[in-house]
Amino acid sequence: MLNVKTEISGDALHIALEGLLDSQTVSDLKTVLYENFDKVNAIEFDFEKLEYLTSAGLRTILVAQQAMNDKKGVMTVKNVPKDIMDVFNMTGFSDVLTIV
Repeated sequence: MLNVKTEISGDALHIALEGLLDSQTVSDLKTVLYENFDKVNAIEFDFEKLEYLTSAGLRTILVAQQAMNDKKGVMTVKNVPKDIMDVFNMTGFSDVLTIV
């Protein structure tokens, strides 16, 4: 189960994820991104309560980063739990994402 909490502030979309981001739940995140992408120039992910991330979640995060790069926007990821940070480091995502 994934809980996606969103807030738009100015031209920034804040997304807090709670639970599991996997092939069964990734569509919830994709829907939020697709519905709001044209409205914002910045995306901030809060992973504080994200418990699990699979390749489907990684792929969606990467697509969001590439889309923000293409539109000259900004994407940041904050409050990354150690287990997920380990995945980012192993996959090289820590070199691609702006993690604060």
